[in-house]
Amino acid sequence: MEKRKEIKILSPKLDVVFGALFGEKGSEQITKKFLEKILDKKIGEINLDQNVILRKEFKEDKFGILDILAKIEQKEQCNIELQIVDRKNIIERILYYWSRLYSRQIKEGENYKILGKIIIILITDYEINETKGLEYHSSWKIIEEKIRKKVLTDKLEIHIIEIPKIKEQEKEEDELLDWIYFLEDPNSERVEKGMKKNKELKEAKEKLIQISADERMQRIADLRQKAIMDEKAIYDKGLDVGIEQGIEDNKKEIARKMLKENIEVDIIEKVTDLSKEEIARIKQEK
Repeated sequence: MEKRKEIKILSPKLDVVFGALFGEKGSEQITKKFLEKILDKKIGEINLDQNVILRKEFKEDKFGILDILAKIEQKEQCNIELQIVDRKNIIERILYYWSRLYSRQIKEGENYKILGKIIIILITDYEINETKGLEYHSSWKIIEEKIRKKVLTDKLEIHIIEIPKIKEQEKEEDELLDWIYFLEDPNSERVEKGMKKNKELKEAKEKLIQISADERMQRIADLRQKAIMDEKAIYDKGLDVGIEQGIEDNKKEIARKMLKENIEVDIIEKVTDLSKEEIARIKQEK
């Protein structure tokens, strides 16, 4: 009998894997449970229709490279981003994302009352200077400075989760922590225990195994991992001169390799953040 090939489990921290796991249609129950633990509230309906589908097809995406957009109860938009590389400007970036999502809800001449709540969830694989001293999960709103109780508006809500800080948190009853341990190490003992009481966490592990067995996703994940490692190396060197050029060159090299793998241009565009025109020029290189 032919020996069955062992499947290497892809890391859920890798943004392309994270997107396939939580952003695809069919992942509603998994994503809903995950968001309920982050937002600390029950969610009735969740919609993932606006997300790219790496393993099948891409739709037009205007909210970042591989973010997940979830619509909650048909009235709140939740943007989820997982960042592995510390680009040093992450707070400005998430505020920019919030402002774009908020402003795009309304057209010229429409009533401002139709503007709905925008929630930003940022998950990082590094610690953020601005949140030093806080726990692994912090939430932010606009609060009056003196009494620090009055919230100006409920339209802005930001959640920041820093994966490296989970080692400082060993609470026994913390289901959100179970989910973050799953991102860090889906084979950990804590995750195995968590799956016994959390069926959605078990479903997430099963879906991760299925994603990991997809050869196309394996190729995309390998190329994306290399791109991230190269980008990290550039930032770790702390080079002020030429850093942007180095990142740009790295993106182009990844694009060349993906073109050789006959991966669709739409996917290359999302993984590398290069434009279709730039990718076309690379394709024409001899």
